[in-house]
Amino acid sequence: MVVWQGRSDRKPSGGKLKPFRGKRKYEMGCEPALTTQGETPFRKIIRVRGGSRKVRLIKDSYVNVADPQSKRVVRLKILDVVANNASLDLHRKRIITRGAIVRTEKGNVRITSRPGQDGVLNGVLIAS
Repeated sequence: MVVWQGRSDRKPSGGKLKPFRGKRKYEMGCEPALTTQGETPFRKIIRVRGGSRKVRLIKDSYVNVADPQSKRVVRLKILDVVANNASLDLHRKRIITRGAIVRTEKGNVRITSRPGQDGVLNGVLIAS
């Protein structure tokens, strides 16, 4: 579904604004990816402005974790979404975004990639 990201038709006071032109194609946007934890990885490839492609990660069960102590990157299974400070609703629905905290076998991991934009889950191990 398409989301229109143009100017609102309401003033700050609540009154209606008169449209000076119609909607434009460059004002279109997309729904958010809402990445969750799932057994089989699922990605969507969408066309973006200029004909480029963008990979949206919909479900995944693994995260690439960088350990600052050992300077190594390992692939770990996601056990649970611990917190998402972006929104309480995202935390309730267990949505994984940049900055979310997920629990793995080695401990908690902070997500550093943007799964709705990059199509991959990367994170940094949090010292506990």
